[in-house]
Amino acid sequence: MTIYISPTRRISNLRNSMDRLMEETLAEIAPREREMTLAVDVRTNEEGYFVRALVPGVKSDDLSIEVLNNSIAIRGEFPSEEENSSKYLLSELPSGRFSRVINLPVALDSAKAEASLKDGVLNLWVPKAEAHKPKTIQVKAA
Repeated sequence: MTIYISPTRRISNLRNSMDRLMEETLAEIAPREREMTLAVDVRTNEEGYFVRALVPGVKSDDLSIEVLNNSIAIRGEFPSEEENSSKYLLSELPSGRFSRVINLPVALDSAKAEASLKDGVLNLWVPKAEAHKPKTIQVKAA
């Protein structure tokens, strides 16, 4: 007796097994144990870079910003509500530690960097180092 099993059915069974494995594995990870990558917008002009990030609920004291050479590192932690008696069925709100390192094409002037936090929005201005700013050379008539 010959039994034909279609490749589609085999792939479907494999997919279901993988889904079950992922659900069991992810259920064991508590939301406070994960580290997130912070989403940012980076804009530029001739003078420097403007970085904007959404950090709802984070206080300015809980943020760490480092500027070194041509990179910016932003680290912090989103506040989390911990209730030991309850179990998450769905966890989509940001919680736990976050970090982001942004590598830029030119050196930065960390001494002139400015950061502000208002209504959960981090705004960071980092100027380019003087050596990397465009220079205008005036031509003298002879």
